[in-house]
Amino acid sequence: MVESLKSTSSWDFIVIGGGASGLGVAVDTASRGYKTILFESVDFAKGTSSRSTKLAHGGVRYLAKGDIKLVIEALRERGLLSKNASHLFKSRNFIIPNYSIWKGPYFAIGLKLYDLLSGRRSLGKSRLIGKKKTLARIPTLNGDQLKSGVIYRDGQFDDSRLAINLAQTAVDNGASVINYMKVIDVLKNETGQLTGVKVEDKESGLHFDVFAKIVINATGVFANKILKLNGRPKKALKVVPSQGIHLVLDREFLPGEDALMIPKTSDGRVLFAIPWYNRIVLGTTDTMVNKPSYEPRATVEEIDFILETAGNYLTKKPRHSDVRSVYAGLRPLVAPEGNKENTKEISRGHQILISETGLISILGGKWTTYREMAKDIVDTALKENQIDAKPCVTKKLSIHGNTKQTFKGAYSIYGSDAIGIKALEEERPELKRKIHADFDYTLSMVVWAVKEEMARTVEDVLARRTRMLFLDASAAINSSAVVARTMAPELGKDEAWISQQIEDFATLARQYIVT
Repeated sequence: MVESLKSTSSWDFIVIGGGASGLGVAVDTASRGYKTILFESVDFAKGTSSRSTKLAHGGVRYLAKGDIKLVIEALRERGLLSKNASHLFKSRNFIIPNYSIWKGPYFAIGLKLYDLLSGRRSLGKSRLIGKKKTLARIPTLNGDQLKSGVIYRDGQFDDSRLAINLAQTAVDNGASVINYMKVIDVLKNETGQLTGVKVEDKESGLHFDVFAKIVINATGVFANKILKLNGRPKKALKVVPSQGIHLVLDREFLPGEDALMIPKTSDGRVLFAIPWYNRIVLGTTDTMVNKPSYEPRATVEEIDFILETAGNYLTKKPRHSDVRSVYAGLRPLVAPEGNKENTKEISRGHQILISETGLISILGGKWTTYREMAKDIVDTALKENQIDAKPCVTKKLSIHGNTKQTFKGAYSIYGSDAIGIKALEEERPELKRKIHADFDYTLSMVVWAVKEEMARTVEDVLARRTRMLFLDASAAINSSAVVARTMAPELGKDEAWISQQIEDFATLARQYIVT
């Protein structure tokens, strides 16, 4: 990838940001036939895009707020994702428990509208069930005063794995995508129009001037930094970061295959409890923060809020000691004028900002609608620059790994690449060894992450190529040494690198442990 950067004098598109938005743009432009390069300053999906609730959904709560347009768009995109990345997509039942007689019919009617808006891409019909059936499906649900439950179906996926597959899809279609390559400045001509960017290779320290017809800023909560480099006035900044945290527990708290959805908590938020890789994900919160960070930290108040709320609905109340991992992410919300405080009321829709210099920024949005967002910004960029638009093909574009063939255990998330991993194990039988006794991840997946998925650090492997850090932070720390020693010869690294990686990862991972 770095060699392609050195050998190409000019590109059609430069994309800044390797999260959902940026990778979606790179897939869109590359698949249309435009010469595309993407820069990510850290690792793909390091920020918000690996820290979601893992839902590919229309958004039941957006429906309640009357944002029908966003719901229709998201439901359509959910259906496309289920076909284009079937190896990562899972249809799951969600149950809303009702503790008053009138709420059952109320939610049942609302979810019938949700079904209707899904159209032919519906995952299944919603229905009202009685107390007995509700408790049979979720035996750990608090049955006191329970009247009924409403079942509906929605989508679930693995966010960082989809991000990696999107990076691979972009490359499959001719793009160059480079992680650990930071944009440190913008380049302009004598009239002040943007002509490219200056980047720094964070591994070698080398700088490169890169030129393109169009520059897209898809950096999420960090969009303001690129806008400042571009010279945009500080008072015009619109991105409002909102923090959401998730707690990961053992399956004993929700032993079945159904997810739990609490539509309105004590402060008006939605709480999910969702099975995910033999764990339960509890979330989320919605707290405005002043300054974005790659490693936002959950506050004690946020952790206690989720534990207390979950404890109100579960027969076994989760405690701090039950939390296997806690992770926090920042949503790149776009605030309407005069509303920068109540982030719960800010739309999850996206906006496109065109600067006078020609920089085009995508602000806001959510994972489920990444493809539509990319199409929108690319169409806008081509029109704004008066470039003949080639048609978008991503609606039916199969994402890297997509296959009808199924694989068991940890191999399932790799889709068609599981064949390559198994072939690697046949070639090098020692790689069949597990990283950790409690997980199915193998050393072959570590080597594959380096060779085929651009993993550069232990964190890349344990946080985003596999999901161990998010599933069990202590187990991830215990696995860091074997991962570092497996990576080192593949990357040509020495003992000093191994020691530093183990130390760095332990420092990071301790932030994911609730004390």
